Amino acid sequence: MAKYRRIILKLSGEALANGNGCFDAKRVDQAADVIARLVEKGVQPGVVIGGGNIWRGRFSEAMDPVNADQMGMLATIINALCVEDALLRRGCPARAFTAQQMDRFAKLYTAREAGDVLNRGGVALLAGGSGNPFFTTDTAAALRAAELKADAVFKGTTVEGVYDCDPRKNPDAKLIRDITYQRAIELGLKVMDIAAFQMCMDNHVPVIRVFSMENLENVLKVADGDDMGTIVHA
Repeated sequence: MAKYRRIILKLSGEALANGNGCFDAKRVDQAADVIARLVEKGVQPGVVIGGGNIWRGRFSEAMDPVNADQMGMLATIINALCVEDALLRRGCPARAFTAQQMDRFAKLYTAREAGDVLNRGGVALLAGGSGNPFFTTDTAAALRAAELKADAVFKGTTVEGVYDCDPRKNPDAKLIRDITYQRAIELGLKVMDIAAFQMCMDNHVPVIRVFSMENLENVLKVADGDDMGTIVHA
C-alpha cells in the first residue's frame, strides 16, 4: 500500500519533452503510465504541470511581464490537455481543470470539483498556474496542496534533491536530506520559490518530497515510501 493517500505532483513541462522539441510522444505516455499506476496504488494524484517545454518567459526586457506570464499559463493548459488525452487513452479517468474560464477546453477549477474527481479515483490535472501573473507553478502546486488537503507535494528535479548550492555549478555541493520549511526559507534555497515553502508552512501541508524525476518511475518509489531525495517539512 502506498505511503501517501493524496498528493500534488509538480510535473515540469520539460518532463514531457525529454529534449525533443515541445513534446516527446513516448515520454508523454510514460508520464501518463506512472500517474495511472499511482491511481492503481490507491493514491489520489492532483497534477500541476509547468509550461517550460513551450514557453519560458519574455522575449526581452521590453515585453510586458503580465502578457508573458499569461502565455506561460496557456502553455500549462496545452500540457494538461496532452496528458489528459494520454491518460484517457490508457483507460484512466482524468479531468483537466484550469484557473481561468475556458469551458470549451477544460473545467474551471474549484477545490470541491477537483476533490470530487480525486475521490472517485480519477486524476485532476491542475493547469493555468494560480491564475495570476508573477506566481510560478511551484507556488500553484503549494496552493493546490493546501486547498485539496494533500498529504505531500512531489517536486521533481533534474538533480537528486535539495543541495546547499547549485550542484551543476559547484562539484562540492552537498545534498540536504532533511530540512524544515523555515530553514529552507532562511537559506533561500532555490529548488522551489520561497512563496511555495511559505504557503506549505502556513497551511500545514505535511511534506514536500524533492527528488530526481529524470526516471519517472521514481514517482512510484517515493509514493511507496522510498526516502530518496530531500524531505522538506514543518
